[in-house]
Amino acid sequence: MKSGSFDGIANKFDRNIYGTTKGQMRHQLLCFYLSDLLNGAPMTVLDAGAGTGMMAQAFAQQGHHLHLVDVSEEALSIARERLNGHPHTQFTLGGIDSISGKYDLVVCHAVLEWLEHPLQALDALLAHVKVDGQMSVSFFNQQAMLFNNAIYGNFDYIEKGMKVRNVVRLNPHNPQSPASVLEHLAKRDDISIELSAGIRCFHDYMRDPSMQSNRFDELLALEKQYGAQTPYKWLGKYFYIRVRKLN
Repeated sequence: MKSGSFDGIANKFDRNIYGTTKGQMRHQLLCFYLSDLLNGAPMTVLDAGAGTGMMAQAFAQQGHHLHLVDVSEEALSIARERLNGHPHTQFTLGGIDSISGKYDLVVCHAVLEWLEHPLQALDALLAHVKVDGQMSVSFFNQQAMLFNNAIYGNFDYIEKGMKVRNVVRLNPHNPQSPASVLEHLAKRDDISIELSAGIRCFHDYMRDPSMQSNRFDELLALEKQYGAQTPYKWLGKYFYIRVRKLN
């Protein structure tokens, strides 16, 4: 996960994500799709690429045992402050190769799009899921990125493969195709795909951006109603997958 380190910009990243309706919507929808586990019996949870600890905090508040792993010391420092006082939390500075043991749930949210070899990372993380345990994955949607640029008329950018010469550190540099990730997972005979859904299928395409805040609750309800349905889920700015480990 080293390529996704946010050292030097972790505070800015945290503000840019969770201080906006984009980040708030994404977090609430992830909690919605994980609500049965969040509110269930205490589990051991590995948050791989935990960042500043927002998702880990949601699990810690429900009494789960957390292990946060990230390559950014600055991000983990913010996570430590955010989870201060919550028992049963462990922090590790490092990448996938620093993880050992197996967990009831492995969380990997908004990480794949920062990695050079995301599908290999998925396979490595699945090795840390207990039998009958689950893995929760979300990632920046390549198709939604293209669609969003098309409706804004960024045709030259699309023609160049949506690559820029000067990469902005806060912009994911390796968005993934949901179909490709699902196809990769479907080839494995040791897991079953329990759920797939889009995150922010409508929010980012609002013609009147003021509605993102002024009508947030109604928009959230719409996302919850249609986010796991075709065709809407394929346009989510992030794509969400939950899998169960069979053996």
